[in-house]
Amino acid sequence: MKFTLQRLKAASDAEPLQFDEQNVDISELEQMNNDIRNILPVHVKGYAVGRGDEITITFTVTGTMTLPCARTLVDVEYPFSFEAAEVFSLSPYHQEGEEEIHEIPGEILDLTPYIKENVILEVPLQVFSEDENALDQAPAEGQGWQLVTEEKQDEKIDPRLAKLQQYFKEEN
Repeated sequence: MKFTLQRLKAASDAEPLQFDEQNVDISELEQMNNDIRNILPVHVKGYAVGRGDEITITFTVTGTMTLPCARTLVDVEYPFSFEAAEVFSLSPYHQEGEEEIHEIPGEILDLTPYIKENVILEVPLQVFSEDENALDQAPAEGQGWQLVTEEKQDEKIDPRLAKLQQYFKEEN
């Protein structure tokens, strides 16, 4: 989603610059080190308002991402919708890092990195599958780990506690 500075400067309180994009591709998030396994193109709707040397862009992002279930690691579809606001400065004297106000490099503002950043902030810490059969689909082992159920736990006895098991057999 790119906007020219000329269009952004023309936006005002009386006449904000409206935008509504249906298929914004942010699939690069799948390649990053996060839990997002798949993300469909998102819907971005919003407006830009210019006040002096600052431009405020308020937008709503709606979409669906696929995340791993915290219990079973199966895919879970997670719909999301949130509103965000980003402030940009046109001033040549503006220093990046001041009060979360961003510089606009060049003559075109690309809003896509800011959309991606806000989507990453919306990823929940845990999601759980509501599918009752999800536990059956869960992997039993992976690289460096193995699922131990109560039945398997009873089969394997710690050698340090083997004599203790003898004690309980004698009592019965």
